[in-house]
Amino acid sequence: MIIIQKLWSAKIQFLKGVGPANAARLSKLNIFSIGQLLEHYPRRYEDRSKIKLIAELIDGHFETFRAVVMNISELKTYRGLKIVKIAVRDSSGIAHLTWFNQSYIKNKYRPGMDLIIFGKVQRNHGIIEINKPDIELVERNSPSTGRIMPVYPATEDIPQWQLRSLIEQALQIFQSTPGSESTEILPADIIIRFNLINRQQALANIHFPVSMETLLQARRRLVFEELYLLQCGLAYIKQKMKYGSKGIKHARDNELVVAVEKSLPFALTADQLQTLREIKTDMEDTTPMQRLVQGDVGSGKTVIAAISLAKTVENGYQGAMMAPTEILAEQHYHTLARLLAPHGIKIAVLTGKLNRKIREEILDNIKTGLIDIVIGTHALIQDDVEFKHLGLVVTDEQHRFGVRQRSKLEAKGNHPDVLIMTATPIPRTMALTVYGDLDVSIIRELPPGRQPIATYARNNNRREKVYGFAVGQIKAGRQVYIVCPLVEESEKIEAQSAVSMYNELTATFFRNIPCGLLHGKMKPQEKEAVMAAFANGNIKALIATTVIEVGVNVPNATVIIIEGADRFGLAQLHQLRGRVGRGEYKSYCILLSDSTNEETVERLKIMTEVNDGFILAEKDLVLRGPGQFFGTHQHGMPDLKIADIVRDTDILLEARQAAQQTVCTPEYLEKVWQTLKHWFGDKFSMVFHR
Repeated sequence: MIIIQKLWSAKIQFLKGVGPANAARLSKLNIFSIGQLLEHYPRRYEDRSKIKLIAELIDGHFETFRAVVMNISELKTYRGLKIVKIAVRDSSGIAHLTWFNQSYIKNKYRPGMDLIIFGKVQRNHGIIEINKPDIELVERNSPSTGRIMPVYPATEDIPQWQLRSLIEQALQIFQSTPGSESTEILPADIIIRFNLINRQQALANIHFPVSMETLLQARRRLVFEELYLLQCGLAYIKQKMKYGSKGIKHARDNELVVAVEKSLPFALTADQLQTLREIKTDMEDTTPMQRLVQGDVGSGKTVIAAISLAKTVENGYQGAMMAPTEILAEQHYHTLARLLAPHGIKIAVLTGKLNRKIREEILDNIKTGLIDIVIGTHALIQDDVEFKHLGLVVTDEQHRFGVRQRSKLEAKGNHPDVLIMTATPIPRTMALTVYGDLDVSIIRELPPGRQPIATYARNNNRREKVYGFAVGQIKAGRQVYIVCPLVEESEKIEAQSAVSMYNELTATFFRNIPCGLLHGKMKPQEKEAVMAAFANGNIKALIATTVIEVGVNVPNATVIIIEGADRFGLAQLHQLRGRVGRGEYKSYCILLSDSTNEETVERLKIMTEVNDGFILAEKDLVLRGPGQFFGTHQHGMPDLKIADIVRDTDILLEARQAAQQTVCTPEYLEKVWQTLKHWFGDKFSMVFHR
């Protein structure tokens, strides 16, 4: 086993043909060791047993064929566009390969070269054309037919044949090294129960499969292994939290909590009541609560947080609520003060804009326990913030904070209960992958009175009518949001900016209408002043960037116009749409875009048809992939090597079941831990150190 571990971590220069130059090229693919090379899995496969003749190629299909280079040319259009064309032929006909503005291509090939070509076929008036194809040079004695060939993620200076050769060499060394069979990671009973092939077979067949059947078996084994180990890690954290640390045992509800609930100006929905029961059960146990509350926009998560905070105060503890922006922190402060202050609960807000004297007074009151609940931004995690008895930590819009930031706030108490809230519904597969160590509550039901928002996708040639409609709403006494993707004009990105849009609209459609401008580059005091003016109705049209995405609550706003809507994902569009429809009036969301991209058109069409954030989240995950779901890579989303949580849902559920049933010995857990560290690298602490 020690020999195999040394081989796995051996530097890539250990292989024949890898000198300093090739090692530097491989480093661009994050390949530094033999193990990383073997875990550099193919992104697709070509079944070379089904290579076609040019005459057999089907229009619109991705096809593989073999042909010889006839001639190479480069054309320059009157607009300066350079087009490289390579004519290739086989016994049945001629095809043309094209590249735009990639002049270097003409130097890579020469007449007479034998090529394997893969790409999307276009037949135009009898001419067969493949734009920017994948090409592989057929080497002498190359097994280019009759095999399923792997195609790897690669760079221009590392051709496919070289990667295949290196991986084949690494596999041969690995398989011939004594003890290679002992690299098995999964327990024997798991392999048998879930009908998996062994790891050595899986590695061989994921790279060079004998058949499509063996390829599927290899992929299933490696996907299962990756997801199983991830689930073991998350289960270990949950188990450690449950049995390894003693938290606060809150008493059952008494007079204060009962009074707060009775004084609510509305009845809680069934989902809210169920979530509240789950939170109270957690808080009344000695195990520290670690609960994620998912709720669609406007589902009433804040009132759940308010009652939970009242419970910790009733038990003699303090509560803290962290929000990502000052606007949202202030809004939570006013909401909680309205619900809790009449019951004698002392509440304060702590943000970066406070002057020194007021900040020091608040800090002193937190330290001595004179403040029961403090709401704030990142200011809450500063070193000088000390609590007397922190009992409950609430994090709102959790995906906007790094894992370490949340942990730093929790560390200000002695194993406090933790409540994490998000208005971005998370698909089940992602929740199991990213938040598998948390208990999850879901609020799907919207409070009575919330109307579905009428949503329309329009081209820019309808802008005049769209803004005419907005002006009509303003004249009827309502207010309007206009959202732009950028603050200032950019030559690189063709998108309307908030600044130029403000100048345009105030000079045209909204002339003589009180307008406001809001974006992230403004000073906090300026932002607060604009939002206050919009909230009290002095500003009728607010032109803004996505700074309004979270937590802005103006019931009188009935229209939101989103410029450049194609630049947003479904989850973010839904968040923005949630800024309207908060009052008694019919509300509208209008998506402006001239994009003809198929995926974009589909995404905007879904927005017009679906108001349920959970359904949108599932579709967004399918369309954009897990890496882009939160719009960031900083918040604990693991970078999986082979598993795809969208397409591998069934395997994920099996792996989770297996992980939960596994009796993890200390020795096995240590092996899991080391493997996870190897896989996730720098991301390990984000994924597993909550």
